[in-house]
Amino acid sequence: MEFLSAPWRSFVSLIRTFNVYDFFDIAIVALLIYGLIKLVRESRAGQLVKGIAIILVAYFIACQLHFRMLSSLLNNFFQFSVFGLLIVFQPELRQALEKLGRSNLGEYWSANYIKKDKNAYDTLYSEIIEVTKEAVLSLSEEKMGALMVFERKTKLGDIISTGTIIKSKPSVPLICNIFYNKAPLHDGALIIRDGVLYAGGCILPLTKNSRLSVNLGTRHRAALGMSENSDAVVVVVSEETGAISIAVNGILTTYDDLEVFENDLKYNLLGIKK
Repeated sequence: MEFLSAPWRSFVSLIRTFNVYDFFDIAIVALLIYGLIKLVRESRAGQLVKGIAIILVAYFIACQLHFRMLSSLLNNFFQFSVFGLLIVFQPELRQALEKLGRSNLGEYWSANYIKKDKNAYDTLYSEIIEVTKEAVLSLSEEKMGALMVFERKTKLGDIISTGTIIKSKPSVPLICNIFYNKAPLHDGALIIRDGVLYAGGCILPLTKNSRLSVNLGTRHRAALGMSENSDAVVVVVSEETGAISIAVNGILTTYDDLEVFENDLKYNLLGIKK
């Protein structure tokens, strides 16, 4: 029975030396592994991981069957694979780091994080939401396409640099003029920063989600892409149907009721839920 008692004694010995630091160590590693698995499952990295798993199986079989040339080739491949993985998984790693930076923990440690005056912020954005509601209603009735991006924690300087700086107080006539189909800035996105119509005609990244309907237009794909790459709230008006939508965190919601649209916009920008 020695083969049974020896592992048991090792287990008991391990338990006796177990302390609270070990618990936190295991918990943190478990959370990291969970986050990594979730990131892989929600992105195209899943297919890459499957490919790596196949190569690992091939390497194991080559070693067992003493295929010297193949095992040597794969061994050299794994020696440089760390750098290759950093390049291949660069979009996923960037996305994970951006999510970490947008978290409360990231805000706490950020040297540039400045706590905004809540009352002033709420008043300012309540006015913007009202202007946005009236503007999208007018645009929807005229079936003029629109793409409005509300910047939040993630700064969109790289997106703003692709357009034209406006820096104007929000108003319904100005928004409608920007998206008038013969206006020079109507094809791009309007970026709203700190309560100001900051830049127009901006180019947004398209979503990489291959499972979307083929009927979804470029404007909506750009809205989804922007919401996937940042924490921005993106409002879309369809040029074909006049439908009004909001894209947040890679999810697109279309509204038949303007009041529900306004409530969701308030929730996403102000945290007010009705």
